[in-house]
Amino acid sequence: MKVLVIGSGGREHALVWKIAQSPLVTALIAAPGSAAIGTLATCVNIPVSDLDGLVDLARERTVDLVVIGPEIPLCDGLADKLRAIGIAVFGPSKAASMLETSKAFAKDFYARHNVPTARYGVFDDAVRAKAFLDEFSPPYVLKADGLAAGKGVVIPETREAAEAEIDAFLSGKFGDASRTLVIEEFMRGEEVSIFALCDGKTVLYCGAAQDHKRVGEGDTGPNTGGMGAYSPAPIATLALIDTVMKTIIEPTAAGLAAEGTPFQGVLFAGIMVTADGPKTVEFNIRFGDPECQVLMARIANDILPYLKAAATGHLDQMLPIDWSPEPAITVVMAAKGYPGDYSKGSVIEGVDAANALDGVHVFEAGTSRDAQGRRIAAGGRVLNVTATGESLHYAADRAYTAIDAINWPDGFCRRDIAWRALKTH
Repeated sequence: MKVLVIGSGGREHALVWKIAQSPLVTALIAAPGSAAIGTLATCVNIPVSDLDGLVDLARERTVDLVVIGPEIPLCDGLADKLRAIGIAVFGPSKAASMLETSKAFAKDFYARHNVPTARYGVFDDAVRAKAFLDEFSPPYVLKADGLAAGKGVVIPETREAAEAEIDAFLSGKFGDASRTLVIEEFMRGEEVSIFALCDGKTVLYCGAAQDHKRVGEGDTGPNTGGMGAYSPAPIATLALIDTVMKTIIEPTAAGLAAEGTPFQGVLFAGIMVTADGPKTVEFNIRFGDPECQVLMARIANDILPYLKAAATGHLDQMLPIDWSPEPAITVVMAAKGYPGDYSKGSVIEGVDAANALDGVHVFEAGTSRDAQGRRIAAGGRVLNVTATGESLHYAADRAYTAIDAINWPDGFCRRDIAWRALKTH
């Protein structure tokens, strides 16, 4: 099978790494890929924004399956263009991608299909938005309607701070993404990510993980794209997973199909486990990053048949995914200053030594190579140090041992990834 993976980050590195293990692969291509991905696949330097170029590549290489990693090309309609020329795609249509593209659309969709979620309001007027704060007590949850690279959520602790943020959002704090604002009731509980493959009709459970969005230890500081993740998450019991599948994920997939936008790809449900049961925080329409890294490390099956079945409508013929009993953890090493301003170009040494450790794989999210072949930091989140072990404690020890083998003075990481689970085990 000829497979084309779209993207260049740590998530795509993990997907390529897992797909490359399949005996079904006859050719593996990535666009644009990266130097790290290039050790596993043939990279073609076409940016994810060049939809026509990507379609031409898929046609010219006569690929059997395209796996789209990041959300932007999905939201721009790449899957539609590929399906229009008869190429199987793991990834939803532009219309189905509205579930992530627009927080306002998503909240109204949940209401239409009785998917449990927090009370909310949608606003483009500051006066009405500030008046709506009367509905809740602090803290408040403010979300940019559009895509904001995982950073468009602010949780003010006071009414005064919330009103200031409303003005900032509607004045373009996140560009056009925050010209419309969603205000939600703050949900108390523990958050977990639940994944399911979907082929437009059938859904199949695809793992649970818990990530850490805040930049600082103890889950403090500003939100980021994700500073680490681990799987399995103790809070994701079999009973909880069953409830989430039946009350949230299956109704969402059925609702999308009923509205004429059947979903093919992976549904990524952000769930808050509250005293009143699980409620939807949000849906994403692609694998999480860095959750994908721990899921790929734990899936014991050949992943490729599952991706192809989701793309072609045959998930009903697939057995449940087989999971390794070994937990996995990934720790993000980021450039100092992230998620604010950070510099690029610093040299990273020791990654090969880290990769040589038992149970460790470093997925490269934001690196390039200089003329001497050295790794160079080229992004905010730069390395995803991923490890497995017979227990979560072992996996965490391996991950941090690997981090200590990496010499990158201009990088930092959190030293408490998986702290909730480690505290109770």
